[in-house]
Amino acid sequence: MSDPRHTRLAETLIHYSCDIQPGEHVLIEAVDIPPEFTCELIRMAHAAGAHPNVWLKSKAVMRRLLLGATDEQLNAMATTEETAMKQADAYIGMRGSPNVSELSDVPADKMDKFEKMIWQRVHTEIRVANTKWVVLRWPTPSMAQLAGISTEGFEEFYFRVCTMDYGLMSEALQPLLELVEATDRVRIVSPGTDLTFSIAGIPAQPCDGKRNIPDGEVYTAPVRDSVNGCIYYNTPTLYQGVSHQDVCFRFENGKIVDATSTNSAHLNRVLDSDEGARYIGEFAIGFNPHILEPMRDILFDEKIAGSIHFTPGNAYDVAFNGNRSQVHWDLVLIQRPEYGGGELWFDDVLIRKDGLFVLPELKGLNPDRLLST
Repeated sequence: MSDPRHTRLAETLIHYSCDIQPGEHVLIEAVDIPPEFTCELIRMAHAAGAHPNVWLKSKAVMRRLLLGATDEQLNAMATTEETAMKQADAYIGMRGSPNVSELSDVPADKMDKFEKMIWQRVHTEIRVANTKWVVLRWPTPSMAQLAGISTEGFEEFYFRVCTMDYGLMSEALQPLLELVEATDRVRIVSPGTDLTFSIAGIPAQPCDGKRNIPDGEVYTAPVRDSVNGCIYYNTPTLYQGVSHQDVCFRFENGKIVDATSTNSAHLNRVLDSDEGARYIGEFAIGFNPHILEPMRDILFDEKIAGSIHFTPGNAYDVAFNGNRSQVHWDLVLIQRPEYGGGELWFDDVLIRKDGLFVLPELKGLNPDRLLST
């Protein structure tokens, strides 16, 4: 008998996130995912009248592939995946993390080639632009350890946040979506942070369970050359399996001109990947009421209630500011009082203070209101 939590999550992914219709082709990428959940997702896709296709992958296997990867090999891998992605109407990407640092000893040049020759070509250029898609992590002891809680406790948290009523969240975020699209100047103030930029003319996008599970953000992008000031990200982060804390950027006319962290050499190596990596491709406001603490998993951390993320690298086509890069690194600043507090200003109007929205039309996104529903 299948776990009822698996069934609820599969229903969310098939019927809400991807809105699968009869006859559609669904590509399921399962990286270190328990076969029983993948099978439940296949069952749900068949029940919806869809045609599922599955990639079963392992990070340990991927590590071995990348350690000796040649350009010819990576190009062949990309061609194979490109063919399948072009046939897909919808994509569901599920990624487990038995060891979140599994790829940490893959040489930087190999990771850069993987991102450029496979990820950018298959996912950025095809999947994101041409399919219905949703991506999610899978709860593992490794993730529980990073979150600092028991495996059982983490699983309970995971299924609670991943199967919440995202339809209700979608209704509550509409006033924020409208406000972002009507705003020109943004200012973010927190300890170590005083940042200004424009978002005029850049579309805003709602994140209410249609692209990520868990979800809970509204995002746009800054006008590419408008960013000035400093930002200090007060949450830990992982990129390419490498851990960073105390990331700090200083901007001049949109460009990151100074970057430091607990691993500044790796940080700057990533930012030097290409010309666009030192410019910002996304600005987002997070408000998931169940997610309060960082756990070094960006699909969760970027949704933290009372947070923003400000992302060096590639801009999404739906909120495009002209920036292209093989990098897209979501870095998070939490503004709740226990993290030092902070303010978010739109056109000289305070819209959020210490992580709570202060405008009446936005208060429906505060944790007490979202949880009360």
